[in-house]
Amino acid sequence: MKQLKRAGAVLLCMIVTICMLMPVGVRAEEEENREPKGLNQITLSVGDGQKTPVYKAGAEAELKIDVLNKGNVDAQNVTIAPVISSTDEWPFDMDKLNYEQSLGTISAGSKTTALWGGGDDKLTVRPDVTGKSYKLTFRLTYDDGDKLYEADRYVFVKTEAEKSTSDSGNSDKGQGDPQPGGPADKNENSSTGKDQTGDSGSGGGGGGSAASSGKDSYDGGIYNGDPVSAGGGSSGSGDGSVPRVIVTGFDTDPGTVKAGSNFKLVIHLKNTSKKTAVTNMLFDLQAPASGTDEAAEAPAFLPVSGSSSIYLDKIPADGTKDISIDLNSRADLIQKPYSITMTMKYEDGNAAQFEGESSLAIPVTQEARFEFSEIQIMPDTVAVYEEANITCNLYNLGRVKMYNVKARFEGSAIEGEEQFIGNLESGATGTIDSIVTAVAESYDESNCKLILTYEDDSGREYSVEQPFTMTVTAEMEPADMEMMTDMPEETGSPAGLIAAVVIIVAAAAVVTTVVLKRRKKKNRSSEEEELLDEVERFTEDERRQP
Repeated sequence: MKQLKRAGAVLLCMIVTICMLMPVGVRAEEEENREPKGLNQITLSVGDGQKTPVYKAGAEAELKIDVLNKGNVDAQNVTIAPVISSTDEWPFDMDKLNYEQSLGTISAGSKTTALWGGGDDKLTVRPDVTGKSYKLTFRLTYDDGDKLYEADRYVFVKTEAEKSTSDSGNSDKGQGDPQPGGPADKNENSSTGKDQTGDSGSGGGGGGSAASSGKDSYDGGIYNGDPVSAGGGSSGSGDGSVPRVIVTGFDTDPGTVKAGSNFKLVIHLKNTSKKTAVTNMLFDLQAPASGTDEAAEAPAFLPVSGSSSIYLDKIPADGTKDISIDLNSRADLIQKPYSITMTMKYEDGNAAQFEGESSLAIPVTQEARFEFSEIQIMPDTVAVYEEANITCNLYNLGRVKMYNVKARFEGSAIEGEEQFIGNLESGATGTIDSIVTAVAESYDESNCKLILTYEDDSGREYSVEQPFTMTVTAEMEPADMEMMTDMPEETGSPAGLIAAVVIIVAAAAVVTTVVLKRRKKKNRSSEEEELLDEVERFTEDERRQP
């Protein structure tokens, strides 16, 4: 009897288990058939064949920007428009109400060029540009057929100030300064090693003042002003020429300057005079003040050693030398280029003194800084083929925006899909909420990891891993089935159990039938007795009537 009860319980458990697993199997099949949706990524690029354009004051020009889709699906309904909050940020005349361009669909891995000023509808460079670089910010909007995205990207363009009338009067034939963007302008970060200026020919006697040509050269973050005579000695080299010292380029170590870190600045110098050496050289570097509170303003860069002056003994005629200084960048700098002004004093072979000035634009990057909250797992222990919900928060503690943030959970014991969080502003909080499926048994510490990927404003991708522990037990089995497996000698063969269950069911049916027949027969006997009693009472009443 005990075995029959167990067999009945086993069959009941099997039926219940099948009923419970049917919807789970259907849901798993639906999840398996659901195709993962890709994510769009568009990066505004001015590299890979695009040179930094140079625009002359008052000239007609066109602006070309390559838009590259680095995503894995097509970007649809792409538009690009400059973000202009002030006319000082746009080097062209504002002759239109709207500069938005529609680029249509950009296939994954391909690029499209946005053009402003094409054909007869040229852009006109503002006549008051001073030769500085402009940071042009563009806003991209696009969708993937389901969700709308928006991203800001920026590029730098160079400008060239309008020539003053004194340029032509003070320039010697064949010895004028080449304009930025001309043959001498070879790259973005350094001037060419060739003689850019020659001797200016504007010299003067001892104690006199050399006339400035008013011409400044600007080359990819480097500005060189003309030297001015500061007196002393005789007339320069004797032929009235002024030896000029220029900055041809600079390097930083490390190559990327991060806010709050130390770096070494190496400056490459050149004496452009082919006749006169320069000696007794003193350089002083000053960074501009930066800060929102005037009382708290401080230079963006400070010397590590406390001294901002550098001494150099000599640069021979047509020679080059390097100088270096260790600097520290402020931790609260926003991500953008910062300039350093370098003044220089030197003498020629006749002890005539000269002063000059150059500027360097050093890009500073802010490193993304973020934290994860405690990772929550519900339930904290799962069996193989069961699902768990994993959640945590992402706090952007840095000063920069995090773009295209994505998260996924990985491990030898779990499988899950990638989650797209989007862009995360400085000080904002993002939520990571994902469902994972256990695929293998595991009890190890830190057997899983949260992988976070994001991009900076230049499109460079970063990846960070956060380990955590998740306990996965063996696949669950019905308890009664385990009991049946543990008692093979008592229960006998499965066929015997099934036969016993059939007998029990049949016996129950027989008993039910007998009980029902007896109850029916008893009810019928009671009805007959009641009928006979009623007939007898009726007969007796008839007899009593006269």
